[in-house]
Amino acid sequence: MNKFINVLLLFILFPTMLFTIWVGFDLPVEFFRTSGGQLQYRFKIFLAIGLLVFIINLRRTIRRWMGLRMVNQTNKFIWNEPMSKERIQRVQVYTLLEAMVLFFVGTVLYNLTSEAWMPAIGFWFGAADNLVFLLVGSSNSRFRAGVTKKAIVVADRDVSLIYFSGLRKISIQQDTIYFDYIKDLQLTFPLACIPEEKREEFFQVLEAQVDTDRVFVTKNR
Repeated sequence: MNKFINVLLLFILFPTMLFTIWVGFDLPVEFFRTSGGQLQYRFKIFLAIGLLVFIINLRRTIRRWMGLRMVNQTNKFIWNEPMSKERIQRVQVYTLLEAMVLFFVGTVLYNLTSEAWMPAIGFWFGAADNLVFLLVGSSNSRFRAGVTKKAIVVADRDVSLIYFSGLRKISIQQDTIYFDYIKDLQLTFPLACIPEEKREEFFQVLEAQVDTDRVFVTKNR
């Protein structure tokens, strides 16, 4: 989910940057018989782009905070543990880098032209949310993984919800846990989300929740 959001923001960024440069430097475009600084609907275009960026970031932040809240209701889980230190450190680095990039993009857009204030706010909102989320998630072991009778919940910078219904195979390949379902559906999350000293315990709890006659569970742990 997080990777998809970043790809989507990157896809939006390229035309946004070109449009901002066009307006900011008041470049002429003979085809439209005008220049960027004189374009009639530039405010509405910037507003539409900004709203789109804001909505995309808002969707990510709602999902993140809901996942964090859910996994920290430990009394509702059969098994629930903080993530490994290795995973938390990786989450901290990636989330901080993500925040820096979003802040930089917003600042560049605004510096090119103050008329791009709405897209800039959209990117700044994403940067601020990343920092707040990182501070809250890193405190008191809030980045966690848990198992209920119906699903696995993994919540850090991304949220994974792995239901047991329709599950056919659980395997490990290249530090990733794969969950294969009927109709060729496959879900994953990093193995590092489970502390190494807790992995055997995690898989024992997991096996107790599924029908091992119908679901293959790897012994390579």
